[in-house]
Amino acid sequence: MDFDLTDDQRLLTESVTRLLSDSYSFEQRRALLKTEQGWSQPLWDKYAELGLLGLPIAEEYGGFSGGAVDVMLLMQSFGRHLVLEPYLATVVLGGTALRLAGNEAQKGEVLPEIAAGTLRLAFAHYERQARYDITDILTTAKPAGDGFVLEGAKSVVLHGATADRLVVSARTAGGRDEAEGISLFLVDADAPGLARRGYRLRDGTEAAELSLSDVRVPRDALLGIKDDGLSVVQRVVEAGIAATAAEVIGCMEAMQAMTLDYLKTRVQFGRPIGENQALQHRAAEMLVAMEQGRSMAMLATMSLEEEDAAERARAISMAKVGVGQAGRFVSQQAIQLHGGIGMTEEYAVGHFFRRVMVIEHLFGDTAAHLDRLADQVA
Repeated sequence: MDFDLTDDQRLLTESVTRLLSDSYSFEQRRALLKTEQGWSQPLWDKYAELGLLGLPIAEEYGGFSGGAVDVMLLMQSFGRHLVLEPYLATVVLGGTALRLAGNEAQKGEVLPEIAAGTLRLAFAHYERQARYDITDILTTAKPAGDGFVLEGAKSVVLHGATADRLVVSARTAGGRDEAEGISLFLVDADAPGLARRGYRLRDGTEAAELSLSDVRVPRDALLGIKDDGLSVVQRVVEAGIAATAAEVIGCMEAMQAMTLDYLKTRVQFGRPIGENQALQHRAAEMLVAMEQGRSMAMLATMSLEEEDAAERARAISMAKVGVGQAGRFVSQQAIQLHGGIGMTEEYAVGHFFRRVMVIEHLFGDTAAHLDRLADQVA
C-alpha cells in the first residue's frame, strides 16, 4: 500500500500548517475559550475560503471531492493546534449524514452552504440512557399530517448550541433497542419545541443537551429511508472515530515535541534533565506509542471504504482501542515528564491532555470497543 502523499495533499498540509501557525497560538486559543461562542468566526470563514469546509464534499455541491485521507491530514493539523471550530460536528458528522442519506434536493440545498461556511450542522443521536449503544433510542417521530412530530431528548451534541440545523435520530418503529425502526431528520435549530442547553466539555469545546417537545417537521425533513437509518448512523460514527483518531495523532505529535524540548532545556543539578537515561527511555516509549497509534489511525481511515459492515466495524473498533491506549500513555508521560508545570492552565501540555481524554470518550470509550471486539471472538 502506498502511503506517500500526493502533491495536492502536501499542499493542503502546508497551507493549513501556515494558517494555524499564524492564527492559532496557545495564547490565541486561550482567548477564544473565554469568548461566549468559544471559537473564531473569522477563522471559520478562512477555512471556507481555503476550501477546507468543502474538502469531502463533491464538486457538484461546491466542494473539492476529497477523500478520507485528506480529512485525516486536516484533522492531524487541527490536533496539533487544538482547533476549536466546529469542523468535526459540521463537516465530518453532519456532512457525512447528508452525503450518505440526503436526496438530491437536500444535498443541493445544504452541502453548498456547508462548503461556503454559511451553515453549521450538529449530529444529535446519543441519549442519556444509551451510554454508547447506538441502537438505544427513545426519541420518537410519529406521523402527523404531512410530516412528523418529534418527542425526546439528546445528550452531548457536539456544538449543538450554535448549529443552524441538526441531524436528529428518532424511532419511527420498533422497540427501544431494536436496530430497525430508526430514522434521521433534518431539523431547524429554531424549530418550535426544540430547546438547547449549551455547556463546555472538560477540554473547553462546546456541547449541548437537546429537548424536543412537539417538534413538527415536514415529510421532506426525513433523511434517507424511513426506519432504516441505523446503517447511516453507524457510518457517521465511524467517520467520527477516524477523524478524531487523526486528531489525537496531531495532539500526540505536539506533546512529544513539547516534552523533548522541556527535557533539553529544564536544568536540574547543573545539567538538563534530558541527560537522565531513564527519562530518555520514557521519551522513546512515548515515540513508540505515538507511532503505533498513527498506524491504527491510518487503519481507521482506510477502513472507511470497506464495504463489509462487520469487517469495517471490527477495524474501526481496533483503531479506536489502539489510538485510545496510545493517546492515554503519551499524554500521561508528557504530564509526568513536565512535572508540576504540566497541570497548570498556563502551560499547553495539560490542554492537549484534556483534549485527548475527551476524545477517548467520544463514540464509545476504549473499554466499550474492547467489549465489542471480545464479543466477536467469544
